[in-house]
Amino acid sequence: MTDLLDPATLLPMIGALALAGALLGFLAGLFGIGGGAISVPVFYEMFQTLGHAPDVAMPLAVGTSLAVIIPTSIQSSRGHFKRGTVDMDLLRVWALPVLAGVVLGSVIARYAEPQVFQLVFMVVAAVNAAKLLSGGAGWRLRDNLPSRGALRLYGGGVGLVSALMGIGGGAVSNLILTLHNVPIHRAVSTAAGVGVLIAIPGTLGYIAAGWGRPGLPPDAIGFVSLVTFALTIPTSLLTTRFGVALAHRLSRKHLERAFGLFLLAVCLRFLWAILAQ
Repeated sequence: MTDLLDPATLLPMIGALALAGALLGFLAGLFGIGGGAISVPVFYEMFQTLGHAPDVAMPLAVGTSLAVIIPTSIQSSRGHFKRGTVDMDLLRVWALPVLAGVVLGSVIARYAEPQVFQLVFMVVAAVNAAKLLSGGAGWRLRDNLPSRGALRLYGGGVGLVSALMGIGGGAVSNLILTLHNVPIHRAVSTAAGVGVLIAIPGTLGYIAAGWGRPGLPPDAIGFVSLVTFALTIPTSLLTTRFGVALAHRLSRKHLERAFGLFLLAVCLRFLWAILAQ
């Protein structure tokens, strides 16, 4: 098994992760998400290529993805907050339930088989892909948000699923809010705030969940690879603005279809991985 600190591995990995980071940043800006739906498959492939078993590669990919999301989610949420489109009341209701869901997801991460992460990723991505590719017609549960009790249950679910998937919660919370007739701009802005609630405790949870786990690369702190994080962040932050610029040039319909096709491709990738095991 090789690792990221091996000189023979480090140089090609620098180039590969710099390119991956640029792609992550661009697509995250284009689709308005934290980038977990992009980074988890990329990191998973990389860690497997380095020789790590799936039961290490998958949670390591998820934990490192959450760490990468921290700076992007903070930057995004600050920008949306300045525009006054973040639903702060909803974030206050969701804060504790989201945290509880993230903690539970981090505990599951220590003991769960890699298929659990892959199946969760597939199901959520498939539902989102179906909604986006169908144009959203008929995808509405009700015309307004439910009671605070139901919202707290939603918050716990968002935290749990996001922690298992290694995402900032944007795709999940956007799906929930738009199903309850929340305008898309307000849903996107609030989802950016959810990313902050999830990414920081999620990263700490994955560090704790992987602490002392055998088979991890030497640069890892728990299930977070420091070298992967350090090599991905610079180019990711650099290219995000280009993705945002392109997003504003494309129609909403084209953006939804592009993201839906991407999520569908991710589903097929993980289905292939499950069938191959």
